[in-house]
Amino acid sequence: MTCQIEQVKDGVRLGIRVQPRASRSQVVGWLADGALKLAVASPPVDGEANKAVVALLAEHFHLPKREVVLVSGEKGRNKVILLRGLLVATAWTFLPPPDKEEG
Repeated sequence: MTCQIEQVKDGVRLGIRVQPRASRSQVVGWLADGALKLAVASPPVDGEANKAVVALLAEHFHLPKREVVLVSGEKGRNKVILLRGLLVATAWTFLPPPDKEEG
């Protein structure tokens, strides 16, 4: 499995898959395709799930919300997020090990 995380000029680009309407918001783990699975309690209505994703990742990586940018996937479960000002090595300290795959 190759994790969907890479260093780019502005920070770290992260591929995620979102499960909306979960019982609680949390970082779940890596999927077999390399995406990081996130569960958010918000429904996918009027951008609420996207706001919850930004808030969850900002809290998880100890970043201000303005530094967590939705690059693509606004209307789908698969998204690309930019964590501005972060290095990959630093990001890995906040992420689960890649060998812990989720279904």
